[in-house]
Amino acid sequence: MSGITFLNNIQLALILNIETATTNCSVSLSKDGKTLILKEDNDKSYSHAERLHVYIGAILNEANVSSKDLDAISVSKGPGSYTGLRIGVSAAKGLCFALDKPLISIATLEALARQVEANEGVIVTMLDARRMEVYSAIYDSDYNQLRETQAQILDESAFAEYLEKGKVYFIGNGVEKTKSLISHPNAIFIEDKLPSANEMSLLAYNKYKKSDTEDVAYFEPYYLKDFVALKPKSKS
Repeated sequence: MSGITFLNNIQLALILNIETATTNCSVSLSKDGKTLILKEDNDKSYSHAERLHVYIGAILNEANVSSKDLDAISVSKGPGSYTGLRIGVSAAKGLCFALDKPLISIATLEALARQVEANEGVIVTMLDARRMEVYSAIYDSDYNQLRETQAQILDESAFAEYLEKGKVYFIGNGVEKTKSLISHPNAIFIEDKLPSANEMSLLAYNKYKKSDTEDVAYFEPYYLKDFVALKPKSKS
């Protein structure tokens, strides 16, 4: 198979990873599932349109490789910012079309969970949506998904069943609003963390080895627009 190296029956690949689901514009180049170069910047003004292709070019130059040397492009598929996801996916699809390379999609919240190293308990990854809403998913300490990704409204009882059983690690930019509601002793809040292309490296490589790729023409981001609706207040 062209573009693939085998070493002791291990399939190696050079993959460009793109993460734009939040304010963090993040790009990495990985080989054999390990990040070689990472460039990212958390600009609150969402400057992905200006920075993304600059970062891609800079990474390829620094690694002294051509875009043609890439074996695949991976992109964070969401949920997250509508605009951010559109920019990242459009860039990834454009590269795949131009270079005739496979497209790999990575669940944003799964990659975020990989930033937590825990021997026990569960990991709740959460991205800020609006008001008291978050996009969230739940994983065990081995990163197996325990509950599907949801758009949910937070309240004092959120995640109670997990908090009663053991430690719960909350991570993502939805943590700040969660801290204002949950004060359980088993709650551990990991602040100032956003999805990064760094954690995409291993996930993308694992998918590449299984030929788990997307149809470039029809792939769309996972927006998760369906929110849990608040009940309207009764009029007195």
